[in-house]
Amino acid sequence: MQWRALVLGLLLLRLGLHAVLWLVFGLGPSLGFYQRFPLGFGFPRLSGPGAAPPPAPEPGAAGAPSWLRPAARRGAARPGRGVCGAAHWGYARGGRGGPDEYERRYSGAFPPQLRARMRDLARGMFVFGYDNYMAHAFPQDELNPIHCRGRGPDRGDPSNLNINDVLGNYSLTLVDALDTLAIMGNTSEFQKAVKLVIDTVSFDKDSTVQVFEATIRVLGSLLSAHRIITDSKQPFGDMAIKDYDNELLHMAHDLAVRLLPAFENTKTGIPYPRVNLKTGVPPDSNNETCTAGAGSLLVEFGILSRLLGDSTFEWVARRAVKALWNLRSHDTGLLGNVVNIQTGHWVGKQSGLGAGLDSFYEYLLKSYILFGEKEDLEMFNAAYRSIQSYMRRGREACNEGEGDPPLYVNVNMFNGQLVNTWIDSLQAFFPGLQVLIGDVEDAICLHAFYYAIWRRYGALPERYNWQLQAPDVLFYPLRPELVESTYLLYQATKNPFYLHVGMDILQSLEKHTKVKCGYATLHHVIDKSKEDRMESFFLSETCKYLYLLFDEENPVHKSGTRYMFTTEGHIVSVDKHLRELPWKEFFSEEGSPASGRRSGPRPKSQELRVINSSSNCNRVPDERRYALPLKSVYMRQIDQMVGLV
Repeated sequence: MQWRALVLGLLLLRLGLHAVLWLVFGLGPSLGFYQRFPLGFGFPRLSGPGAAPPPAPEPGAAGAPSWLRPAARRGAARPGRGVCGAAHWGYARGGRGGPDEYERRYSGAFPPQLRARMRDLARGMFVFGYDNYMAHAFPQDELNPIHCRGRGPDRGDPSNLNINDVLGNYSLTLVDALDTLAIMGNTSEFQKAVKLVIDTVSFDKDSTVQVFEATIRVLGSLLSAHRIITDSKQPFGDMAIKDYDNELLHMAHDLAVRLLPAFENTKTGIPYPRVNLKTGVPPDSNNETCTAGAGSLLVEFGILSRLLGDSTFEWVARRAVKALWNLRSHDTGLLGNVVNIQTGHWVGKQSGLGAGLDSFYEYLLKSYILFGEKEDLEMFNAAYRSIQSYMRRGREACNEGEGDPPLYVNVNMFNGQLVNTWIDSLQAFFPGLQVLIGDVEDAICLHAFYYAIWRRYGALPERYNWQLQAPDVLFYPLRPELVESTYLLYQATKNPFYLHVGMDILQSLEKHTKVKCGYATLHHVIDKSKEDRMESFFLSETCKYLYLLFDEENPVHKSGTRYMFTTEGHIVSVDKHLRELPWKEFFSEEGSPASGRRSGPRPKSQELRVINSSSNCNRVPDERRYALPLKSVYMRQIDQMVGLV
């Protein structure tokens, strides 16, 4: 009996010790939603801004993440499609809970009443931000939501690129939000906003802006709103404008012409990063640009060219993509993140999925989806293979096997060796891109990693060090990438888990970022201190994806037309008219202008010839939302989607 009492005493002591550790180190139960699903990926919690991160394990040391080890080539065998199984979620929980905990807590239906409440909350979030911008900031570019004032370019400090690259003194937030108004069915405000843009916005400004930001935020929104207005089906309600005479398309053309000098006097064809909207490329312009900034213009420039029947814009954008592609490493197939536009020399040799490269990969695929140029898909597939070979770390399968779940790391473009141990919040877009190519299994697991970080902080820090398990850069500027991937994964799987994720994100934003006149950037994701800025993408993307996640009946989900979102979240119908080349006779087989011509004819603004943009896509079976195992099958189904086969 004595030995039994001793064993029992030791057992109770051990359980007591575990209970103390569980509470002391922040692993105890939390309140509200966080109690339901303790997703952790083994990340220890920090008690406050001054808390020190744990010491970093050496590569190969016991307990060191397998992400530190060199990438292993992925085999052909892949686990079945669907949601990551109990083994993955058990790891994500740090080993806590039984194998059926995830299924039990999250596979049940998301009540319709709760879904409607979350949809209305997302719409209310947009309305609160938009109305305050219109009341306190318009016609300036952005809203300072804490002090309820407007913000424009920093004229006193031209080197303040964080502001001046984006703000061009052209009512940016209003322009960027146009298609969100339409998607939310607000006919009267959409029509009012369009008329305001037509009557008050001009690009004849002495503003030096980044070509990339002006393209994705302003040019893309003008084109999206133009196609919504001229769509004969009017799926979002009557968004037509009385006496509309293609003014938004004329404005898009005017802006694009002002951006064209960036493509001139560059030996590689890669554009300068910035232009002055009045005078062209500044005399002291930087010859270095990031890959994403120079190589993510093709969707907007291509749409403009095909609507106008003018090859110029698509040709310069496509030339830049090909120039960058030809500079990739012959050993790894990877690209760097910063290049000299005159010499073609890689200034930044880091290759990853985040800042500097993210939308380059995205637009290779989306350009193919829109325009059907097979070389775009071939480039994307080759890039994706290199990404899988050199950036993907962790175990082969999400659902099974030894080691850590999959993670994509930053590597040297020439040899694939690890260059640092952080990821940035922009990389959270990648699961959504994987959904579009049918790699849903990997998307699910990668999304879980970013959501685990969100759960820990109530936001995504701009950079997170996965080795130190702590943020490297602590601010969160209301970015949409995790919301976008959550929305696309829900559309692909219909698993209610992603509705819970969206609810968590929505409630976090309401709790931590809402201020007197809008929603503010988090300066510090741990102490939740704020900066007085609400970037335009909060209304154009973050609110839009949250709203669509909960609005099952939205025309985006019900219409026979298939839609795609630009990298700024602007909606574009996948239309077979965008796969037609009105200037085809001017081009040689290699895709460059024939007979030495630089481009097709460029009509003047008053002579624009508008191509019919109404959609006549055939109804596509709902199964197309789900994973497609073969790229060739995916390619064929995209062709079927736009009625080409």
